[in-house]
Amino acid sequence: MSQNSNGIVRAEREGSSLIIEIDRQDKMNGFTPEMFEGVTSALELLEQDSELRVGVLCFAGEHTTAGLDMPRFFSSNSGSDQDSSLSENRPDAFALKRRCTKPIVAAVQGITYTIGIEILLAADIVIAADNCRFCQLEPKRGLAVFGGAHVRYIQRAGWGNAMYHLLRADEFDASRAKELGFIQEVVPAGSQLDRAKEIASEIGQCAPIAIQEIKRASQVYLEFGEAAAFAEIENMRRVTLATEDAKEGMQSFIEKRDPEFKGS
Repeated sequence: MSQNSNGIVRAEREGSSLIIEIDRQDKMNGFTPEMFEGVTSALELLEQDSELRVGVLCFAGEHTTAGLDMPRFFSSNSGSDQDSSLSENRPDAFALKRRCTKPIVAAVQGITYTIGIEILLAADIVIAADNCRFCQLEPKRGLAVFGGAHVRYIQRAGWGNAMYHLLRADEFDASRAKELGFIQEVVPAGSQLDRAKEIASEIGQCAPIAIQEIKRASQVYLEFGEAAAFAEIENMRRVTLATEDAKEGMQSFIEKRDPEFKGS
């Protein structure tokens, strides 16, 4: 168990992946400001290190998170109810100000409440244990949603499904979350992290610049719409065809071998 009352965020390299583990399991991974800062610092490391290609976000213990440690954010002596890690120039856990440019695969299990859902919706691919329990229960605490659920539920599931769960603040299981498009795979509890790492490894075998260009241009669609995203095709073509990786990809195809991408 974590011995730090503020929680611990570990960032450990495994090949081309950065494993980002959130650990405050003695408090059901209830988030503190320090934990948000730890996630942001880990995402900065992922972005800045050219040898890292994919992030794997995971949570220690039996549960993803029960949500915010509310007294740390909303009590009269908490100072501010705003997370100081939310900066225009730093990727944050919710991707509200800036999304990490490299792919993020998340693994979740057990109770995945409130900000836990919003964090997974900010990831690119999510693997969920079959014992997951999801709930956006803020309205039952007298709060609105502050981590992007009001947008990302609609993006993933459509207006009716979003309102169905946001306004009722009900609990739903992994099967329903997959149906809504919140998660991509449901696996037996205990295997979710291994599966997330497998997927990260598959991504890591692809050309990193091409992967980042796909993610960047896809984000253009979400922010600016279809026409703007189609207009990015020429940029994607220009950027990727100019890389050594594109030459390697073509040569490996001719030689019928696996490519060795360098990210250049």
